[in-house]
Amino acid sequence: MMQETVDKIVQWLQQQVKETGVNGLLVGVSGGVDSAVVAHLIKRAVPHQSLGVIMPCKSSSADIEHAKDVIESCGINALTVDLTETHNVLFQTIQQQVTHKKEWQEKNHSMADANLRARLRMSTLYTLATNYNYLVVGTDNAAEWYTGYFTKYGDGGVDILPIVEFTKQEVREMARFLGVPEQVVNKKPSAGLWEGQTDEAEMGISYAVIDAYLRGQEIPEKDKETIERLHKRTEHKRIGAEHFQVDKESI
Repeated sequence: MMQETVDKIVQWLQQQVKETGVNGLLVGVSGGVDSAVVAHLIKRAVPHQSLGVIMPCKSSSADIEHAKDVIESCGINALTVDLTETHNVLFQTIQQQVTHKKEWQEKNHSMADANLRARLRMSTLYTLATNYNYLVVGTDNAAEWYTGYFTKYGDGGVDILPIVEFTKQEVREMARFLGVPEQVVNKKPSAGLWEGQTDEAEMGISYAVIDAYLRGQEIPEKDKETIERLHKRTEHKRIGAEHFQVDKESI
């Protein structure tokens, strides 16, 4: 069953390459299970035209090591672009200008910092994609997509999404089938936004509960409310900008 699923995704990826006329596919490898699965899939789809990109930026040493483990496990072509200094210069420049106007909101510091890192990474991927004539492949799973747990124009800014219809549990099962290292499969999901940050703590709900909800299973009412609140609040992330344009005829 899993072999059939993987084969279909690989064929779909190959079809995207053919239809768009690009040379290959690339993905940012974070050290997490979702990007690990995508790295393995694109390596299978286009063995000689696939690229895994490690982009340290205030990253933990464990995440960097796990990313390297993923690269080694699938044998994908890889490169590392350290964005730490670039991020520091840009963020400090912005902060200084806003502080000079006495309008800096310290309470938003952590999120602004984290979102800038995500957007710098995606800018890096698109620069590389243009150089190689590759598509940028996204790593969002079904739970992240439904709840909007991704950065708009950051890790959400991609060309194609091969695992977006798979729950977190299904992604883990696929990871084991593909040969993703166990230390990556079993680690607590984290975007690495700050020390000790985990996805589930930030969302206020577990992936297991979200997965159950997406499968149509019964979950506590308060969990339903949390999931639907997240879904509604992040609607703008899942639809194109054309949905937010002014209708000239109505003016």
